[in-house]
Amino acid sequence: MQPAPVPTAAICSRLPADPETSPDPLVRVGRVGRPHGVDGAFVVDDGSDDPRRFEVGATLVVGGAPAAVVVSRQVGGGRRAIRLDRPVERGAELFVERSALPPSEPDSYYVADLIGLPVLEDGGRMLGTVRDVHPGPANDALGLDSGLLLPLVEDCVLSVDLEERRIVVARGFADDL
Repeated sequence: MQPAPVPTAAICSRLPADPETSPDPLVRVGRVGRPHGVDGAFVVDDGSDDPRRFEVGATLVVGGAPAAVVVSRQVGGGRRAIRLDRPVERGAELFVERSALPPSEPDSYYVADLIGLPVLEDGGRMLGTVRDVHPGPANDALGLDSGLLLPLVEDCVLSVDLEERRIVVARGFADDL
């Protein structure tokens, strides 16, 4: 089987899933932040890069129950402020159902697909497990449970195999271990 194309970026790079339960039917897309305005809206902290997640009519899962977005507006820093059809507590996690996500483009992966994957150096040495994907100005970076931060670029990531559940990286990026 051919390895998956080498990623140049993770899409919706703020979509971490819980590594203990991945693959999870729910994918985190943000957190309830500070209030915004007098209409009950709040700023979405750590929100998904995909604005469709917070459009009016979109369904989010908060506290284990669905909630509809009834107000959505852009606020400073490119963030969204939304109001849901029911009250939610500040700090509550916002999720969408995994099945609601469109298929990823070639050479791109949802962060939720990468979380929990073991990362091996070419040659077989285990480097750790992906805990998060950190967005960066030039490229995203894989954050491993071992403390390593590996750039999500072609020179580093040789293959991402979602079926075999592993990522293989080039030698030389983890010489400190």
